[in-house]
Amino acid sequence: MRKSTKLALAFAALAGAVGTTAYAENNASAKMRDSMMARLDKAMSDSDGAITFDQFSDAMNARLKKLVAANGGKLTVAQLADALEKARFERMARRIIARYDTRGDGTLTTDDITSRQKKVFAMLDKNNDGKIEKGELPKGGRHHRQWDDEGNDGGVQ
Repeated sequence: MRKSTKLALAFAALAGAVGTTAYAENNASAKMRDSMMARLDKAMSDSDGAITFDQFSDAMNARLKKLVAANGGKLTVAQLADALEKARFERMARRIIARYDTRGDGTLTTDDITSRQKKVFAMLDKNNDGKIEKGELPKGGRHHRQWDDEGNDGGVQ
């Protein structure tokens, strides 16, 4: 495989990872609302359909309160930013490993990465000649495509 093709494929993989992050951030507000409602629903079901302020407060801010307590009762912007960044990157890492992990053991190996790349390459090589030509690349207004484990792009043309 030519060096330029390898670089192009590496760039495409990186762009997919970055695009996944951008998509996740665009939907953060809806996910936060859904998460909040799920926590409230759980608190209410645990309390026969009604909750007190203390139960509401615990359901809404348990993680935040733990962070404050872990930092001596005060949380700075930097400490909160570090905790949020760590949580975001851990979620992203879990998604990447889930996408690539062929054995289901929660680890990522070079064989997993190669296997995933072979699937995507085979999908892009529409004429099965062992090369991806410019005409075989996806077209459309989207900046990235979210490929599933079977190499489908969700019907996006």
